[in-house]
Amino acid sequence: MRILSRRDPVDTLWREAEPEVVVGDLGDEAALTRLCAGADVVIHGAGLVKAPNRAAFDAVNVAGARRVALAAAGVPHVVLVSSLTAREPQLSHYSASKRAGEAAMAEVLGGRLTVARPCAIYGPGDRELLPVFQAADSMPVLPILSPSARVAMVHVEDAARQVAALAAAPSGGPVVELSDSRREGYSWRELMAAAARACGKSPRFAPVPRALVHAIGITNDFTALLGHAPMLSSAKARELLHPDWAVISGSSPGTIPPPRFDLEQGFADTVAWYRSAAWMKHSLRFRDP
Repeated sequence: MRILSRRDPVDTLWREAEPEVVVGDLGDEAALTRLCAGADVVIHGAGLVKAPNRAAFDAVNVAGARRVALAAAGVPHVVLVSSLTAREPQLSHYSASKRAGEAAMAEVLGGRLTVARPCAIYGPGDRELLPVFQAADSMPVLPILSPSARVAMVHVEDAARQVAALAAAPSGGPVVELSDSRREGYSWRELMAAAARACGKSPRFAPVPRALVHAIGITNDFTALLGHAPMLSSAKARELLHPDWAVISGSSPGTIPPPRFDLEQGFADTVAWYRSAAWMKHSLRFRDP
């Protein structure tokens, strides 16, 4: 196994593997060439999830993806780990850049490319959903962003197993959407309730007006003018409030292994890891008022 990294990885997640490290990044064409030389399959999963503008997203998610494809010109099979948001490129700069990255790689690789679109990934090591669990652990009232939206989810270990199965399969084929066994997704109330149960809490729930979510996103956009990249931007608000992040029926081939984690098990595993890593404190249960 060979990986591209800016530095030698030092993490317990690598304790059972001894990868050959190619030091570099997506802008280093020589490093990408060394990475892909003699490979049977290349998995491209690097990407930018927060950036101040479309150009910054495109520099990594489009131009970087194209450089990987060019470096992998002699590789029989390439798997691009994209995002389910690429299905709706009009929603945000991020989703548009992921869709454009898919197109850039397909233009170079043609039928040798497999595109995997995972839904919302969570699990040990994830910082993006950490605030949700912190809120579930500490707040007696949790927000419900939309009463009707559906959001598909997948534990990181299941997503990794599914991507590995795609890499082992013959190259090419339709876009593959990855999720847990609830391909129709979850409501926001189900997600927040499951997060609270994983923390041992029983909060109340309150709907949040869509206008307020959009207003917070627009307000946060101004911080981008100062060089910051807030997670809840106006674009992210549009993504969060999109009504249908369910997985399209029939979009996963039979080679995909069934998920091991349902939402309850996955959220419990995630909270246990957060606490073991001191990302969340062990806390007392609060009771319903």
